[in-house]
Amino acid sequence: MIRLALALCALPFAAMAQPWPDAERIVSIGGPVTELIFALGAGDRVIARDTTSTFPPEVEALPDVGYMRQLSAEGVLSVGPDLIVTRDTAGPVEAMESLRAARVPMVEVPDGFTPEAVVAAMRQVGASLGLAEAGEAMARQAEADFAALAEKVAAGPAPRVMFVLSNQGGRLNVAGAGTGADGIITLAGGVNVMAEAVEGYRIVSDEAIVTAAPDAIVMMESTGNPEIDEMRAGVMDVPAVAQTPAGQAGALIRVPPAALGFGPRTARLARDLHDDFAALER
Repeated sequence: MIRLALALCALPFAAMAQPWPDAERIVSIGGPVTELIFALGAGDRVIARDTTSTFPPEVEALPDVGYMRQLSAEGVLSVGPDLIVTRDTAGPVEAMESLRAARVPMVEVPDGFTPEAVVAAMRQVGASLGLAEAGEAMARQAEADFAALAEKVAAGPAPRVMFVLSNQGGRLNVAGAGTGADGIITLAGGVNVMAEAVEGYRIVSDEAIVTAAPDAIVMMESTGNPEIDEMRAGVMDVPAVAQTPAGQAGALIRVPPAALGFGPRTARLARDLHDDFAALER
């Protein structure tokens, strides 16, 4: 059951966030954060972004300060930001400590894979950019969208799902609890078959795959990167998968990478995944 007590969020970020309405040189770190800033209409204030920030497409024309978990404080500061907006899971720790010590305001948006986390981020980032009303309007729309999704999910179905991150020579790296994949599967009404056995992403045995007996396999869409796509190929041909209901039915569902990020499009992406689940029943 999806809990949508959004009005009771533990952290009322909009009330706590200090606004920087005059910030015009924002470095945005984390795909969902960057997407949120643009959705709020402040994209023209962003001067640089991290490697995970690829939406909307125009962000790719901006300077790239590196992968969000392997940042260099010097690299971030070299573009001359007057505000840094980042997911709080960015790293490494030393780089984040250096950025906090620098004389540049920094907004750290808590990571989370729930509707509550999405809505709280909208309010926090909106307030931080001096766009509290826009953030509140976006949050209220998201609350309505999540509530509508919850009604659809309550009507079923609830397939058993396994998310596969990569195929390493027949050894599958799957998503357990505490991941964006687990969050979007749950939000869409599925049951992550690996959530109880695995935390994070982990390579699992053939026996574990057969025992889990998923009804469907979920993977990310093609990235356009041949090396990455090769690591994700051939999953349905893995003997252990072939023995599952998903393998026998050829039930493979692809989702965009943004589905794992929990940003402004999350309700729609979860609804699309739910519709894919429903199609399995036909």
